[in-house]
Amino acid sequence: MPAPAPAPQTRGAQDEVEALHNLVLRSLDDDQAVEVVTIPLQGKSSIADHMVIASGRSSRQVASMAQKLSERIKQELGRNVRIEGLPIADWVLIDADDIIVHLFRPEVRSFYNLERMWAFEENAAAPAAH
Repeated sequence: MPAPAPAPQTRGAQDEVEALHNLVLRSLDDDQAVEVVTIPLQGKSSIADHMVIASGRSSRQVASMAQKLSERIKQELGRNVRIEGLPIADWVLIDADDIIVHLFRPEVRSFYNLERMWAFEENAAAPAAH
């Protein structure tokens, strides 16, 4: 049985999501994240409207980007986020409700390959493997 479709957002809620999305992208750019990818999820998943995936060059940079992003979201938008994976910082998940952010070290990112898993359009168009 398919999951129920998420309720359509009001214009104000959409503006808030876009402000959060822009803040996430700006913060990652400021902190020199590499290979930043946004996957739109609105209408495809109820977990969030956007998934952002990015890499840092080291665990230290990944942890720093996650902490700064969390602080900026709190300071600029008054939102608290949930963070998982910070002590090791190979893969840090930041849940800001409407935006899910995955920060990786490059080797870990290539191993899990979330872009491929969540790329709905490519999966629908790709022929089935035999």
